[in-house]
Amino acid sequence: MTTMSPPATAGVGFGRRPLAALSKAEYRQFRRNKTLVIMGTVFPVALPLVSFFLARNDSGSTAEVATTGLEMFALMAFLFVQYYSVLSLITTRRGEGVLKRLRTGEASDWQIQAAPAVPSALLTVVGGVIVAGVIYGAGAPAPVNAVALVIGLVAGIIVFSLLGLATSAVTKNAEAAQITSMPVMILAFVGLTSIRDILPERMAAAADWTPFAALSDLISLGASGKLATAEDSIAATDFAGTFTEMGQPLATLGLWTVLALALIATSFRWDDRR
Repeated sequence: MTTMSPPATAGVGFGRRPLAALSKAEYRQFRRNKTLVIMGTVFPVALPLVSFFLARNDSGSTAEVATTGLEMFALMAFLFVQYYSVLSLITTRRGEGVLKRLRTGEASDWQIQAAPAVPSALLTVVGGVIVAGVIYGAGAPAPVNAVALVIGLVAGIIVFSLLGLATSAVTKNAEAAQITSMPVMILAFVGLTSIRDILPERMAAAADWTPFAALSDLISLGASGKLATAEDSIAATDFAGTFTEMGQPLATLGLWTVLALALIATSFRWDDRR
């Protein structure tokens, strides 16, 4: 995993749009780290598309194959691009005293916390458009509910950014993030459809309430009209029917959002002094 040097805050003019100014500064720093840029662009796009075309050659361009490709993109983008970059950036900024200095300026606390998530969020959105465009342009059946896919994309960015901020409270430095990020990463992998399918019934039911499981269900509903772990014998719902099925995934994401916000409100540290 890579880290990034803190931005030079001196001379950053906030004016009337401090979040825009902070986000621009974060983007400049993000762009200078070639390794992070490659990790944020090549891998989340290339690997899902390679897996999609390999699976398509075996079973054709089905909705299930499209769903698998979109799910793989979501896992890599939300976990390795969104979550880990926010965790690493915030921890590095805090260690260098940047967060504490920024609080003396015009930016509010939430703007300072949100700015590091902007570059990775933009990459995630662009990557999602590219992956979906290639998958559906290559002949995959049209999504049943594109709105569910958009909701999943936006919700994933928000939830995993918040989890990155929450995890920073127990992360001493950017190197330690490789350890402190493991619980969230394990939690995300448990939510994969392929993992939930092989878990015992009770464990699978519990895994359904993990954040990535909810996102996986939204992706599956949007792409195929069925929940990710639904049996093959279950018929897909139509556009209107998918909104009914979105209840539990949205409730799950809401619970994790509240939990992350509570942890941030009570535990977030602006400098390394206790």
